[in-house]
Amino acid sequence: MSDIKIVEVSTAKQRKQFIMFPFKLYDKKEYWVPPLIMDQKMMLNPAKSTYFEHSEAQLFLAYSGDKIVGRISAHSNTLHNKTHNDNIGFFGFYESIDDQNVANALFDAACKWLQNKGFDTMRGPMNFSVNEEAGLLVDGFHSPSFLMNVWNKDYYQKLFEDWGLAKTMDLYAYRIKIEPLSDRVKKIAAQAQKRYGFEIKTLPMKDKKKQREFLDKVFQVYRDAWSKNWGYVPMTPHEFQHTVDTLITFALPEFVYIAEKGDEVLGTFVCLPDYNEVLKKLNGRLFPFGIIKLLYWRNKITGLRVPIMGVTEKYRSKGVDLSFYAKSFQTAMDHKRTWETGEFSWILENNLMMNRMSELLGGKIDKVYRVYDKPIEKKQEN
Repeated sequence: MSDIKIVEVSTAKQRKQFIMFPFKLYDKKEYWVPPLIMDQKMMLNPAKSTYFEHSEAQLFLAYSGDKIVGRISAHSNTLHNKTHNDNIGFFGFYESIDDQNVANALFDAACKWLQNKGFDTMRGPMNFSVNEEAGLLVDGFHSPSFLMNVWNKDYYQKLFEDWGLAKTMDLYAYRIKIEPLSDRVKKIAAQAQKRYGFEIKTLPMKDKKKQREFLDKVFQVYRDAWSKNWGYVPMTPHEFQHTVDTLITFALPEFVYIAEKGDEVLGTFVCLPDYNEVLKKLNGRLFPFGIIKLLYWRNKITGLRVPIMGVTEKYRSKGVDLSFYAKSFQTAMDHKRTWETGEFSWILENNLMMNRMSELLGGKIDKVYRVYDKPIEKKQEN
């Protein structure tokens, strides 16, 4: 296919076409989970999305004749570059048919946009940052991805690499069966709490004010524990508020913790029901009948994902993390609902401590998400 035309998305109609393209690309028998269309509209709208308060993006559609055959975004992330002293531009939201010409045209368009902005590296996929969906699924196509992780076509890896993108980091997702932890793990956790004198506290159940105060502490630890991690991007106040609102809506309080010693917060742990099990049934729409399905199926979710677990530098390797896991597993075992599987994700491939921890708990790598880089040639001056 050689007659590929790339169009910059500039209208609400084109944004909707951009959003709806994957709904036509994926077969319902595949493990791709349709996102909520209303959330995608909010996320990609510069007038409404918190992302555009600090960064910019350009969406592109690829056409063959009058048919859409692919999409991609090119975007800056000023918070990433300020934090890491980088000059990296990003791409994301990639979807296309299995055609290298289409892929090349999309990547060329994104790369040119980033080149014109003066970036020296193109990195992705990120939708829009590591705080959202990150990485390309390159291993683990045999099952659905958990909440806020992607599932994509298996031919994407070849399209990416044949254009010239090269791996910069792998992100691991560990799958684990929810069952009683070993006596060894429980003993280490109990000894850690006794030795260092910390208490694990649970998100308050109903008091909204106390919930927000609690979640403020969660993100205090988030900023401290992840600030030196590869790819870390701090949240703006508005992004933080949006995340808090989401957590309060969808989290089960009994699975959200902080470890405290007096007034000192040592660590935090957030475990969420795998709402992908529900989203798969909604086909992107809450109304008119999706909300009824949501209310029905959310109580039948069997999976849990741990997207946030962090311990302040002072208390690492002291058993705080094991104490979180011990409490969450026991809570799941005693819960009125039946939980079958859990996922720790994602974990950087170079985070040796967390990888060893996941294996100690019985986890096995179930999926690998890959982030790619490619140098951008400096724009020639006229």
